[in-house]
Amino acid sequence: MSLRWSRQLYTLFVLCLILLQASSLAAQPQLPALKATRMGISFISSLDHPANDLRYQRATLLGAAWNRWPLYWDRVERAAGVFDWAGYDRLVTQDIQHGLSINAILLGRPAFHAMGGGVQNLNAPAFSDGSDIPAPGKQPNPANPWAVFVYNAVMRYKPGGLLATTLGWPVGTGVSVWEAWNEPDLTMFWSAGVEQYARLLKVTYLVAHQADPAARVMFGGLAYGNPDQDDWLAKVLAIYSGDPLRQTYNWYMDQVAVHNYTYARRSGLVVNRIESELAKYGLNRPVWLNESGVPAWDDYPGPVWTAAIPSERQYRATMQQQANFWVASTVLAWASGAEVVFYHQLYDDCGNQGGDFPPHNGEYCATGLMCAGDAFGLYRNERGEACFSQHPLPGSPRPVAGAYYRMAQIFGTAPFTNGHVESQEGTTLVSFDRPTTGERILVMWNRTTGELKLDVPAFGDSAQLYDIANQDYELIPTDGKYTIGLQPLTADNLPGLPAGELSGIAGAPMILVEKINPALLTTLTPPVTATPEGTPAPRATVDPISDIAPPTTSMTALPPTSPTTFAVEWSGSDDSGVDRYLVWVRINGGKWQPWLETGQTRGFYTGSAGNTYDFAVWAVDLAGNWSLNSELVPQATTVVE
Repeated sequence: MSLRWSRQLYTLFVLCLILLQASSLAAQPQLPALKATRMGISFISSLDHPANDLRYQRATLLGAAWNRWPLYWDRVERAAGVFDWAGYDRLVTQDIQHGLSINAILLGRPAFHAMGGGVQNLNAPAFSDGSDIPAPGKQPNPANPWAVFVYNAVMRYKPGGLLATTLGWPVGTGVSVWEAWNEPDLTMFWSAGVEQYARLLKVTYLVAHQADPAARVMFGGLAYGNPDQDDWLAKVLAIYSGDPLRQTYNWYMDQVAVHNYTYARRSGLVVNRIESELAKYGLNRPVWLNESGVPAWDDYPGPVWTAAIPSERQYRATMQQQANFWVASTVLAWASGAEVVFYHQLYDDCGNQGGDFPPHNGEYCATGLMCAGDAFGLYRNERGEACFSQHPLPGSPRPVAGAYYRMAQIFGTAPFTNGHVESQEGTTLVSFDRPTTGERILVMWNRTTGELKLDVPAFGDSAQLYDIANQDYELIPTDGKYTIGLQPLTADNLPGLPAGELSGIAGAPMILVEKINPALLTTLTPPVTATPEGTPAPRATVDPISDIAPPTTSMTALPPTSPTTFAVEWSGSDDSGVDRYLVWVRINGGKWQPWLETGQTRGFYTGSAGNTYDFAVWAVDLAGNWSLNSELVPQATTVVE
């Protein structure tokens, strides 16, 4: 099989080689020049894929600050009460030496501690005094094996813990983020039910904080495969709502994690979903998107022969779409409030399939052996790996590596705030403020199959425009605006897309960075102004810092019948002011779909004759509180004539 190497990929490969050669001249380990504290990569290293210096170099050169990997209980406690930490000692030490922070997943169970689909004696008291109440000097209950495992792991790897003390690490160096299991809402990872998971999370929180009061215990990354029927965060919160000690112990969670693949827009929606569920109980927790990505089909080990058979490559993308996904998914998650976003993963490694085979055009599948795998990696596997080791360009980066570096380069240099999303007229534009540098950052992409030009109002004398393939340009405004060409998207075969969406992945994003007067950052109008302005929002009466009350929403009644294109209007009321709205639509009583996320209060919808359209709207205020009408009910309805 012949593989084409694009000019953009070649440019990135040469760049990486230069950087790697330069880094090899310095003593190891060394900290990267670029470190994006809100970006991570999963499986930079793990117990199954111990990282050599090349893996670390590649991850840190791209700007990653976080590594995520599982700490398997059954790989540590190999016989009852007998712990072997040697492998994880090496792993944690290497990550720390290379300047990476760690998101450690507490996962797995030895067979001798299993009970059905769960953990033996998980309901036993967490502490040896027969209680679930932490106090100085208390030890974990030896009758609760999960509590013992968690306590020992945290005591060993926390800042100031056994390993840090032994190796003389600086104050504050060690593992602080502990994730309680992975995707507990999928039975392939957890099959003991939601009540037992709630107990596991509670024990993890209590014991980890007993070992390290500064620990951050994270609700295990949720897949949200069917959130309308199986929302585990909502169910766990409902269980905890009856616990009299829930407030004393922070509802047994310091932060929440969620995962999203393939459909970029969903990254923002699942973050919003978590925030909305937390808000029902008056809670606010950091949310991490700690798995995200899409596998490529048009590169080994993906099914490259399916170019003419879209149905055989569902949930996969081209390499360019893979790069586009990372950018769109990440900024949408950030704009919705995500604190840290991870790409899955550094290399292809063994994917979900395992195995090895040569590049081919489909004929290898006739043997009945494994013939395709997950091409998730920022980098292709090296020669000699156990899986997928026969790419003609082993170890070379995919375009998504360049996109990752570009995002770290732009977003990793200074804090950014005030994420805002405008999606209309075939484009999406996500904006952020960077007050410390007096800049605004705009990320924009095309959601149609034709080329578009987007006019963006200028607030400065010039701006820098970046693509995600290592090219940038200086722009000078004309007539008070920048005109930016947006490349069309590639339609895909992702099932279940909302009505009107042609692809789960955007066209190639462009990023504009404009330096302006910092005083203007809080007064800028939304950069996309095509939607007519609606009713002004009510004047704020409370500083956002003090606002804990959620906003309320309403919609202007629609006439019984409407023409094909009709105006929809909504409004919100809030003490500190409404930041933005998420408008939903339902066709003929079917499934609710997101329509617009906008700061405006009016939009035009185009329907089809004979169909009934229901609309509902959520709002988020300047303090980050979401309206409480998470159970969608129609707020306006019409039938298109």
